[in-house]
Amino acid sequence: MYSFEPNEEQQMLVDAVGKYAANDLRPAAHDAEEGHELPKKLVSKGWELGLLQASVPESYGGFGDRSAVTGALAVEEMAFGDLAGALAVMTPSLFATPVLLGGSEEQKQEYLPKIIGGDWAPYTAALIEFSFDFDPNALKTIAKANGSDYVLNGEKVFVPFAKDAEALIVYANLDGETQGFIVSKNSAGMQISEEREKLMGLNALPMYRVKLENVTASRLGGASGHNFELILSSMRIASAAAAVGVAKSAFEYAKTYAKERDAFGVKIAQKQAIAFMLAEIATEIEAMRLLTWEAAWNLDNNKEDASASAYLAHTGAADMALMVTDRGVQIYGGHGYIRENPVELLLRNGRGFAMLLGLAIV
Repeated sequence: MYSFEPNEEQQMLVDAVGKYAANDLRPAAHDAEEGHELPKKLVSKGWELGLLQASVPESYGGFGDRSAVTGALAVEEMAFGDLAGALAVMTPSLFATPVLLGGSEEQKQEYLPKIIGGDWAPYTAALIEFSFDFDPNALKTIAKANGSDYVLNGEKVFVPFAKDAEALIVYANLDGETQGFIVSKNSAGMQISEEREKLMGLNALPMYRVKLENVTASRLGGASGHNFELILSSMRIASAAAAVGVAKSAFEYAKTYAKERDAFGVKIAQKQAIAFMLAEIATEIEAMRLLTWEAAWNLDNNKEDASASAYLAHTGAADMALMVTDRGVQIYGGHGYIRENPVELLLRNGRGFAMLLGLAIV
């Protein structure tokens, strides 16, 4: 059996992230979305919380050990403030965490101290492909061995900060197996779109398409490679935790509004339809939170069903986030459909969890 009570260090981290989410991310979310830009100071302040640094051992310049449970707690709290801001702060983890989990000793020594020892820098990763049958275990981007290096061909979409990235991990199909490959900045044959992706939500997060034509890269983990399933499960748990955070935010807005809004002489929270809706929302959030925590615990403890529980958490939380954010808009009525209303943005962002896998990792 495992405890549902965060330990002292986890609670301190959750409290710090929660304050940042509520006091910094939330107030900036609307303007950042409309202006298509996150203030650099906002991202830097989130980076200074040390989420990534706390998950990297001292031998690589950090001050802690990786825990998927701790990561899930932190991701939920940060996404509660604003999803785009949370993903921006955590973008360097898309590169650093796979290196920590599957990189060779040489790769760990080369990249980890550099990433976590300085200011926030755009290290990123490219997983998603523009295909209706996208499957992270059956990628269309192809890698072929070329001596000690590898050559990549394909196209990726929704790559955060690709235009300014110092380096990125590109996931590709190597002889039927998904593997990560480290691509350096300005590598020959790598073309990054001039225009950013135009999406329903997450417009504050700069994302680009990346085309690869005979790009030379080094394999994550060296010649022997790495366990991609571990990385994929970590991505799914992060996505599930972020979905819970977004849903929790919508629930808090809707509950507060329902308690304050008068209709026909009573608060609408006293109306049975609204009260039942709020109760259902709260139940679904708690259920997916526990499923996410269980998946993270399974991963931390190397359980055989860790990948299956991560998949269930991801798919379940994606459905839940869409339902909850939609109900949030519904509770607000016509006000919920107004662009300035925060639940409107939460609904647009919540819709993306079903497809935007690989934008966060724990």
